Amino acid sequence: MNRRYLAVNLDPVLACNLRCKMCYFTDEEYVKKLKGQFKDDEIERVAETVFNRALKLQVGCGTEPTLYKKLPELIALGKKYNVPYISLTTNANLLTEEKIEALLKAGLNEFTISLHGVTKASYENFMQKADYEKFHKAFNAFKKLKQSYDFKVRINYTFNKDNFHELEDFFNHFDGRSFDILQIRPIQKIGNTEYNNFDISSLKDDYSRIIKVISNNCKTNNITLLAPNSISKLANNNEASFIFDYTFCYVSPISFWKEGFNWKEESFNAFSKKIGWSKLLFSNIFKSKKHLSTTSNKLNYEVEFN
Repeated sequence: MNRRYLAVNLDPVLACNLRCKMCYFTDEEYVKKLKGQFKDDEIERVAETVFNRALKLQVGCGTEPTLYKKLPELIALGKKYNVPYISLTTNANLLTEEKIEALLKAGLNEFTISLHGVTKASYENFMQKADYEKFHKAFNAFKKLKQSYDFKVRINYTFNKDNFHELEDFFNHFDGRSFDILQIRPIQKIGNTEYNNFDISSLKDDYSRIIKVISNNCKTNNITLLAPNSISKLANNNEASFIFDYTFCYVSPISFWKEGFNWKEESFNAFSKKIGWSKLLFSNIFKSKKHLSTTSNKLNYEVEFN
């Protein structure tokens, strides 16, 4: 029916300026293979092919999008195709007030900022090559520009057993007027990463208490908190996650949605028809609970609105 339902996740350039210890960019062999950048005409073709089916455009999925020189033009292209919501995921180290404002003028709705440490020592340890002062300058710019523009800032904090407890002091380091959403998520294995301790069981006794402290601070600062209420809930199946397989559309210089899609010459609708995509979507509307439990699982979050 040509409706918008896709979450288009676009990496315009396959590179990163940091070497975060919990990221696959610390795997030298992997980085050697991860190369590529869209040319101007290719970005235009990507937009023509899939932006009119996008309910959301996420720029930056597994790499650092601020390395792409024509980022404001890409955001503006999304708005040209009337994508309802456009978000940028970044480590923020290359963002200046001028660059942030250019993205907002182009139509960006949200910044999602990756963070792996609250204090300077922890931050620069886990996010190697990052600069804590530059990071905070970006948040000072967010705070200032929020007076003139309507946009959201989401902090995506990835925790492990070594950086979790410092979350208790989060609001002593970050101004609640500079961001809107705090998302707390546990470390996950995403490749051959330098930091590879995925056991967070030692946090069990302190987890609920610290989350409660964060929750109270979020309420005081009118921040939306996204976090599992307990360690045990991280193991639960998310029976709604099955939609991920049918709405997620990943695009990069070396990959586009489904294998076999010749996106430079073929339209999204033509390829969908060829593979019987509409029939596949319809048949999965009525999946059983038993079937759902075998699909790819995503994290469950409790959402607290203030």
